[in-house]
Amino acid sequence: MSKKVILLNGPSSSGKSTLASTLQVLVKDKMREEYDIISIDDFLKMSTTEMIYEDDVFEISSKLCEKSIELLRQKQGIIIDHVITSERIFKQLVESLKLYDIYFIHVTCLLQELKKREKERKNRCLGSAEASYKYIFPKDGYDLTVDTFESSTEQCALQIIDVLIQS
Repeated sequence: MSKKVILLNGPSSSGKSTLASTLQVLVKDKMREEYDIISIDDFLKMSTTEMIYEDDVFEISSKLCEKSIELLRQKQGIIIDHVITSERIFKQLVESLKLYDIYFIHVTCLLQELKKREKERKNRCLGSAEASYKYIFPKDGYDLTVDTFESSTEQCALQIIDVLIQS
């Protein structure tokens, strides 16, 4: 059995972290598989006053890739919570994980809702959600797109599990 990577890619405040946690529990319950979660947030300094730029993410992206491979040695799969805003970050991630089955999941919701969630969170620089919404990469080619505004977190997680089971 090949180890799986579920890449949750979407703008800031789209609900990726909540979805990752729900997905981890449901994968264990429904598929009897142990997945670990790794987030880009684990490697970045978050600030309410400073924007995070593509160069900042690219600088630490190799560390996320190394940690992902380390976790895959221990678990049946991983869930990556990421905000990819450029081709070079995407390519680096895909290249480093090419030995594994990668499922590309686009996590999105309405821009208006992203802005609302960002404001309510109070732990991000205002404008991050809109910027990442605008620059998310890739724009298409995902195995699945889930909308966390139109569907509950559990419904989104179940859609992802369906993709895993069907493959």
